[in-house]
Amino acid sequence: MKRFHAIFVCAIFLCMPAIAVTDEALIAVATNFHPILERLRDDFEATSPHNIVLSGGSTGVLYAQIANGAPYDAFFAADQVRPEQLEEDGTGVADSRFTYAEGRLAFWSSNPAFVRGSLQASLENTALRVLAIANPELAPYGLAAMEALHAVRSRNGFDLKVVRGENVGQAFSMVATGNADAGIVAMSSVLLAPDRLRGDFLEVPKDLHSPIRQDAILLKRGAQNQAALAFLAYLQSDAARDKISSFGYR
Repeated sequence: MKRFHAIFVCAIFLCMPAIAVTDEALIAVATNFHPILERLRDDFEATSPHNIVLSGGSTGVLYAQIANGAPYDAFFAADQVRPEQLEEDGTGVADSRFTYAEGRLAFWSSNPAFVRGSLQASLENTALRVLAIANPELAPYGLAAMEALHAVRSRNGFDLKVVRGENVGQAFSMVATGNADAGIVAMSSVLLAPDRLRGDFLEVPKDLHSPIRQDAILLKRGAQNQAALAFLAYLQSDAARDKISSFGYR
């Protein structure tokens, strides 16, 4: 009787349709790319059984968390250096690293009066007193902004206070809340800003700073996670790349 019962149960499962296995992946993502990855995550989940959970922050802070054992399955950085370091020390999966975007900088203010015809002219505007950037020690966008400031200052002096947010999102918020007159921030943040904050902006010439090439890497914890593997594969598809470009990335 027991043998018959076992055969009967097996027969039921064999007749049932295949059920997709669902995994969940925890992804660390640099602040500048967080809102874009949220949209891409939604597109991915619409046709996938998997779930993706995102955790945003500055690249430097997220890297420190990963190095100290934070349970992330993949890392979308705002630079190439940290993912390369994770690959070299074995925390990242070898040969899984790829460049998913190249960031663009914008000089932006919610008050159009602070934006002139060029970066130099805007910085030399005597009405401009406080400029926000991301912390160059933690955020690649902050480092690029500082490079651009030094390049322009070497041509012509200007006098203003530079305040630093922990990440490029905080630099954007300083301008949005009126704590800074203008900021050098991610172009993607400006393009995604609500109309009431759009103000005016100009792109910072790319020859004023090092390229902001942004790499992603699969982490050792996610090496067998089907959600992480599928999501990284999706991010390298033509459809995802087109959407990334539309949000202000090269």
